[in-house]
Amino acid sequence: MLWACIRLPHLALDAVLRRVEDTTAPLALVTGPAQLRSLHAVNAAAAEAGLRPGMRLTAAHALCGQAALHEHDPDNDARAHRFLAAWAYRHSSLVSAQWPGAIVLEASASFRLFGPWPQLEAKLRRELDALGFQHRIALAPTPRAAQVFAGLRDGYVLFEPQTLPATLDRIPIRRAALPDDAGTRLHRMGVRSLKELRALPRDGVRRRFGLALLDHLDRLYGSVDDPLDYYQPPDHFDARVEMSYEVESHQALLFPLRRLVRDLAVYLSARDGGVQRFTMRLEHETGHTDVAVGMLAAERDATLLMDIARNRLEQASIDRPVTGLRLLARELPPFVPAARDLFDTRPSQAMPWPQLRERLRARLGDDAVYRIAASGDPRPERAWQRAGVEEDAACIAPAPSRPPRPAWLLPQPVPLRSSGLRIVSGPERLESGWWDDGDVRRDYYVLETAQGQRAWAYAEPGKRDGWMLHGWFA
Repeated sequence: MLWACIRLPHLALDAVLRRVEDTTAPLALVTGPAQLRSLHAVNAAAAEAGLRPGMRLTAAHALCGQAALHEHDPDNDARAHRFLAAWAYRHSSLVSAQWPGAIVLEASASFRLFGPWPQLEAKLRRELDALGFQHRIALAPTPRAAQVFAGLRDGYVLFEPQTLPATLDRIPIRRAALPDDAGTRLHRMGVRSLKELRALPRDGVRRRFGLALLDHLDRLYGSVDDPLDYYQPPDHFDARVEMSYEVESHQALLFPLRRLVRDLAVYLSARDGGVQRFTMRLEHETGHTDVAVGMLAAERDATLLMDIARNRLEQASIDRPVTGLRLLARELPPFVPAARDLFDTRPSQAMPWPQLRERLRARLGDDAVYRIAASGDPRPERAWQRAGVEEDAACIAPAPSRPPRPAWLLPQPVPLRSSGLRIVSGPERLESGWWDDGDVRRDYYVLETAQGQRAWAYAEPGKRDGWMLHGWFA
């Protein structure tokens, strides 16, 4: 087995920056008690202005008063960590997020699907860049070795298990990710590398540092199995963005909504599922407003979901300032991709009907899109009825077998006054409507005019004059 470790050195900062429109402006995370506020992390623009992690807030104000300040929220870090575990689940069935600031996944089983390690690594980096997370990646035969290598050098790769011990022996003791403060304590004792640590008597190391250090070494070198806490995707999606100011317009909500929808699409892809209904919750100072989004079939395309959500949001009224936006999806049915022919001649830019249908319903309203179904009534003006698009076509009664009908049916029959009419076929007698005061008795004929047009007209039963035109054949 080969394990890939993705180190996230700036997880807390990236979790905030990916929800900020202008990432080039100075920004810092603030932590600590009210009287001793300090900077937890800063972005590149703030660092250029002289801000540093650990700096007192008063000094930061003096150096860069225009820097945007955000409260550091450990819960937000944990949510971002879980989100990245869900993202990694798209690439491997064995994913662990048990170590803070790191994601570990078994990679060798994914080579058959994504190609050899260089291709898989490039794919991971592209997607992490698109998601907005800085990262360091390494590959090794054990998950703990991959974690150590990722902390030492980005892109480090070690395929052969037999060369792992010799490689690890050269690792500095303080860079070996030892539990607690064991690395610092060993360094003060004069131990400089893992090789020197392994040369010490195990009993003495156990008495001084506990069994946890020896267990870590055995799992690091692959001497024993390393049982990880594997990630299992939850059965619902719940994500939230807190606004830095009160929002009173739909336009200002589109940026955080787009980020939440993309996160939802990543989550759905990891579960290999779709979403049919979700809720946009607009949080106010007191209370909230829910905007429901429903589709006729499960979808997971980020562009389609965003278009539908935006149209639904624009139709909602914002009567109070919005302080937070939350996306909730609890009904997550299986996703069945639309079947397409291998030699489909449809243009590449053409949109499949299910996606077009959802866009039209979101933009025009649920009642604006419908289907036409047979009603079973033989009267031409009542032979069809309006049916909802959500009804299964198999549940709608098929039209009864009848002679050909014209493509153009007039709203009301009109007298047909033309000379040289020739009867092509007929009569077809229709008698119906006695139960609803719309009783009709007609003999329908297909007539050909002197100009070659084919008309659908009727006369009273037993007569062949006084024609009433009801439609035209193409």
